[in-house]
Amino acid sequence: MKKWRYDSSRDLERTPLDRLRQFPREPDILVYGLRSIVALIIRGLLRIYNRFEIIGHENLRTNRSLVIVANHCSHLDTLCLLAALPLRKLHRAFPAAASDYFFQSVPRLWIAAVIVNALPFARQMRVRQSLSLCEQLLISPGTILIIFPEGTRSTTGELREFKSGIGALVAGRDVPVVPCFIDGSFLAWPKGKRLPRPRKLRLIVGAPLNYRACGRDKMEICAIAAELREAVNELRQRNGSN
Repeated sequence: MKKWRYDSSRDLERTPLDRLRQFPREPDILVYGLRSIVALIIRGLLRIYNRFEIIGHENLRTNRSLVIVANHCSHLDTLCLLAALPLRKLHRAFPAAASDYFFQSVPRLWIAAVIVNALPFARQMRVRQSLSLCEQLLISPGTILIIFPEGTRSTTGELREFKSGIGALVAGRDVPVVPCFIDGSFLAWPKGKRLPRPRKLRLIVGAPLNYRACGRDKMEICAIAAELREAVNELRQRNGSN
């Protein structure tokens, strides 16, 4: 096993906010402990307040790096996906979060970096740079990337088109891509509402797909994005979700 090392001198000249904004982040045992404790609290609240249920949990049981793709219409979506992972994997799980939304104000920045371990993802400018960072992370064994290919939260609860960036990320790469559908999050905490409501939540996890044999031309990349959207939509229809 590779020994864990932390060179604190790298952080000495940075302000606390700069240390939160930097990515990849330096290992921090205090942050790891806090993240694990908060994760346990969130999991308990999801099960009590939202009767959270996971279907197809076995499809996430792997030690390989993987990419999770899911529909997105609520801040609860990320919490549900993280709650499906073992606690020991939380610090190697990186939900992609909009850098222009989560990494500007101090409260959102703290939640994104410390609690969620989010990866800052540029939605408008420097998208290729963000995809390159994702590719570098996947090289390391045991990395879990959580991607919402719609790009932003749906305001209607309907599944929107997937951006082609997800196709560019996984095309020609030997990495499992796990489609997921989060049912009930739109009713529980839609965009624009201040607090979540006690609606039932279900996470439906599909069988992993692999696109190592696919090319990286524009047509194939768009086809992958469309296929992943259809896989998520099939999970919704198969399990009787609205």
